[in-house]
Amino acid sequence: MRLFIRFIERALVFASMWWVLCEGDVSSWPFGVAFVATASAVSIRLTPQRGWELRPAAAARFAGFFAYHSMLGGIDVALRALRPSIPIDPGFVRYPMRLRSEAARVLLADTVSLLPGTLSSGFDGDVLVMHVLDRTQPIVDDVRLVEDRIAASLGMEAKADAGDGRGRDAGGAE
Repeated sequence: MRLFIRFIERALVFASMWWVLCEGDVSSWPFGVAFVATASAVSIRLTPQRGWELRPAAAARFAGFFAYHSMLGGIDVALRALRPSIPIDPGFVRYPMRLRSEAARVLLADTVSLLPGTLSSGFDGDVLVMHVLDRTQPIVDDVRLVEDRIAASLGMEAKADAGDGRGRDAGGAE
């Protein structure tokens, strides 16, 4: 049953794409149906089984959370640029990730990069390395909150904190 649902989900996506590409031309559908069915089947065959399931309500809460924090972060960065008296302490922060799924980890890195004042610069094993505008801010707590929201949105649990969970700068100092 789950395989059938996956097929239908993908078929709806590919049918929507076909409809847009063909500008709604009904005469294209005899070929489009074959394309949609083939693309859906190939997509299922080539895509590994995911270990998570999107939770729509949690994903909507995550979107609101992200939009709100992105706006606050943008205001903070703008104030720092316009008021040189507001201190900055740029540097690198290492965050031990608790998410197990590679896709969830990439989503975490991408989300952190979209928030003003932080930029994911790579992975070092189970550690997310970020460049931050101000290391005196509660970066690790903020990233942990984002990680928790991502885990909830994908219906998964984050493993227990690695180490003290406070993160470290790139030089290893706390």
